[in-house]
Amino acid sequence: MLIFTRKQIIFFALLFFATAGYWYFNDNKRTSKSTYKTRTVERGDVTQTISANGTVTPVVVVNVGTQVSGTVLRLYADHNDQVQINQILAELDPALLKAQFQQAKANLNNAHVGLRMAESKLKRQRLLNQQGFISPEALEIAEQEVEAARAQVSINKAQVTRDEANLNYTVIRSPISGVVIARDVDIGQTVAASFQTPTLFKIAKDLRQMQINISVAEADIGQLHVDQVIQFTVDAFPTRKFNGTVKQVRLNPTIQENVVTYNVVAMVDNEDGTLLPGMTANIHFVVTQRKAVLRVPNAALRFQPKGSEEAEKSNKPTSSSTSRVYRLMQEQAEAVSITTGITDGNFTEIINGEITEGDVVIISEIVDKKESESKFKLRVF
Repeated sequence: MLIFTRKQIIFFALLFFATAGYWYFNDNKRTSKSTYKTRTVERGDVTQTISANGTVTPVVVVNVGTQVSGTVLRLYADHNDQVQINQILAELDPALLKAQFQQAKANLNNAHVGLRMAESKLKRQRLLNQQGFISPEALEIAEQEVEAARAQVSINKAQVTRDEANLNYTVIRSPISGVVIARDVDIGQTVAASFQTPTLFKIAKDLRQMQINISVAEADIGQLHVDQVIQFTVDAFPTRKFNGTVKQVRLNPTIQENVVTYNVVAMVDNEDGTLLPGMTANIHFVVTQRKAVLRVPNAALRFQPKGSEEAEKSNKPTSSSTSRVYRLMQEQAEAVSITTGITDGNFTEIINGEITEGDVVIISEIVDKKESESKFKLRVF
């Protein structure tokens, strides 16, 4: 059995603490070294945009309904079908309305019979009045009966016209030429048009021309105008960019939870049919564009050396367009003041300043730990 003496234990303990201290202080020295991540100032295009979301919709969408109630008897159109104006889309069961129409025609015939009888009576009353056999009052009563019979004929004619129109309404026809984008009924379904017209079909007039309904915040609405160019993508084709133009900036605001937005309508060509109704569009309004200007990465504008007095001063901006970047000169960070212009989120235009094309600017600071995370560190309690 191995037994250590008191002196050996003390020796190993001192050796352990000496080794741990050596590694600890040596590691701290090596972690103090810092390097910088840099980018070169260059010329390029800067496009200032406003981002928003919208929904792709057809320019003209007609909801085809019915003015009469009934059971769907036949369907002649389905989703995605091309239809022409006045083409039959569906038929409702006409049995009840046909019976009402027949009854109205019978009532009209009866009214005609009553009118002929009243007119015959009036002729006889006039002859008797000329011969002095009846009083003038009796003649006036006969004339009133003729007028009432004629009014009844007019009433029944109107009833026939109305019932005939209702019977014709059982045949649902397309009001425009276009594409059926929705069918909301099936054969055998009962539709009731008592208080509100039910929608049976939705028809888009032309899918080659689409529009985007865009919700824009009130802070950005002042920078938009009619005929302004937009660029957008849709989730179905994230790598493809589409173009359009602003058609209308609507004046009526939408207020939800004290947030004010405005609806902007943009027109888009869709000749190849790529865009479908209901797609979500991620829009970028082109506000200002600069070509081949001196630009600096936005990360360089945000960079500040740690613990420096210049960093504290840079936290106090002198003006809205004046910024400070740090140029790398002989492995040292040198502060340079610049006047900035527009930004696209990645780069910012440089209008003026002591910086030229090809200068190296610092965008971040990297601490080289030299794998100190994997080295042993002593914790003394």
